[in-house]
Amino acid sequence: MAAARALARGVLLGSYSICRSRSLIFNSVQKRGIAACIDPSIGLTDEQKEFQKVAFDFAANEMAPHMAEWDQKEIFPVEAMRKAAQLGFGGIYVNPDVGGSGLSRLDTSIIFEALSTGCVSTTAYISIHNMCAWMIDTFGNNEQREKFCPDLCSMQKFASYCLTEPGSGSDAASLLTSANLKGDHYILNGSKAFISGGGDTDVYVVMCRTGGKGPKGISCLVVEKGTPGLSFGKKEKKVGWNSQPTRAVIFEDCAVPVTNRLGAEGEGFSIAMKGLNGGRINIASCSLGAAHASVLLARDHMCVRKQFGETLSNSQFLQFRLAEMATKLVASRLLLRQAAVALQEGRPDAVSLCSMAKLFVTDECFSICNQALQIHGGYGYLKDYAVQQYVRDIRVHQILEGTNEVMRMIIARSLLSES
Repeated sequence: MAAARALARGVLLGSYSICRSRSLIFNSVQKRGIAACIDPSIGLTDEQKEFQKVAFDFAANEMAPHMAEWDQKEIFPVEAMRKAAQLGFGGIYVNPDVGGSGLSRLDTSIIFEALSTGCVSTTAYISIHNMCAWMIDTFGNNEQREKFCPDLCSMQKFASYCLTEPGSGSDAASLLTSANLKGDHYILNGSKAFISGGGDTDVYVVMCRTGGKGPKGISCLVVEKGTPGLSFGKKEKKVGWNSQPTRAVIFEDCAVPVTNRLGAEGEGFSIAMKGLNGGRINIASCSLGAAHASVLLARDHMCVRKQFGETLSNSQFLQFRLAEMATKLVASRLLLRQAAVALQEGRPDAVSLCSMAKLFVTDECFSICNQALQIHGGYGYLKDYAVQQYVRDIRVHQILEGTNEVMRMIIARSLLSES
């Protein structure tokens, strides 16, 4: 924490802005400011406010000016992410002894919310990379931690999380990718689907079947790029998340050393789920940043756009819409931060709260961004305006890291098991 504080104070802080894709709006905050009722710094410690400012500043200067280009040209912004890693964002909640920042889950959520205002897609990938680094740091032995974590925290190497398969999405425990022990190696066969970073990343945290059916037969292996038998499918064409490549990851008699197994055999599913609890907080934080940016864009548009002889800000109907958007934004932020604290503290309600936060925040923040687009009218549907990219980029957050239908199942199961 002391290192993070020193880092934050050593970086030039500035006001942040929201990108309107090809034309930047650097006056969004400077002219009108952020209303106190939606200020994301309310309730934070001085230290948290400092690295929040660092993240907002990085989003404004290193991400927002390129957000549209990365989307349209499908650029994986490696150098920009390595700059983020220099600020400690490559291993935010990884332990400092292997290069991480050692921050809390709440701190992490604050950072991802801020970064996401500059580019949701890139921030979402950084969040997945952080989750993989944390899994190795937490469940790996010292040799594994020292081998993988420093390069991941500096983002000299990038990581991908490999759980989903063509035939097992929500029913993750039914995965079929096999890992048969042969001497001091596992021989992997199978494929993973929808893998963020697939083909462009260096380290693959893979859930595979080393035992019988069900979750207890699953183990977790770290597979390095260049391993014989590892290959990749075509780059997928997506609605959003275009600054990160998505491919199938394919294993054909892929030999992975036993020394690359995280934890014991049969612990892989538990490791995967523990990673996803934090992943759900992270991805919801990315939705929150997009919604925060969209509220500001909608407000600013209402103040300048005229119809029927007056600005849209004079329409009581749109005033009410904006008020509803702001209320959903703050409610989302409060629930998300409560869930992050519960996860950090290891509370018994942590899993349910993470599921509630992921469900509520990703649903409501998509609604906020979609309403912001509607307020923009026809302009909102143009790629010159950032609001449409926020809508496209966060739509998938209701699907990945466990669909929102699965979140409802987890919450209901918790309620009924305690009745």
